[in-house]
Amino acid sequence: MRLSQGVEWALHCCVSLTQAAEPVPAARLAELHGVPTAYLAKQLQALSRAGVIHSIPGQMGGYVLTQPPSAITALQIVVAIEGDVPVFQCTEIRQNGPLGVDPAKCSKRCAIARAMATAEHAWREALAEISIADLVAGIDADSSNTAIDGLRRWLATG
Repeated sequence: MRLSQGVEWALHCCVSLTQAAEPVPAARLAELHGVPTAYLAKQLQALSRAGVIHSIPGQMGGYVLTQPPSAITALQIVVAIEGDVPVFQCTEIRQNGPLGVDPAKCSKRCAIARAMATAEHAWREALAEISIADLVAGIDADSSNTAIDGLRRWLATG
């Protein structure tokens, strides 16, 4: 499975927004993460359409989270950016070729489709258990408790 860069960027932006005292413009978030503003803006729009963040218009506008960081999950971010389409798409290949199974005998999904669905369910369940607040805590712990304070200070100077 491969997720787009947009997922990484969106997760980092949500973490960053937890430390903002006021709305943060897309250009400021792009500068913070060293990514192109135009492409990041598309990810922010997807997050906004999904209700994860809210866009505040005007000169002092920008983006804010719509809920507390503990209520926003990594799964919500992935779905906002990538969509909610299952990763594995079964095409019933077992019905093809010289040994193809009669479609009438395919009343249940094949073992491969069931295995892939089980794996995807576990993956989604794991992402649903990780909140943006968890990511903030993990990032801070990984940096000996300096990253989040630095982020807060950097956002305050904008």
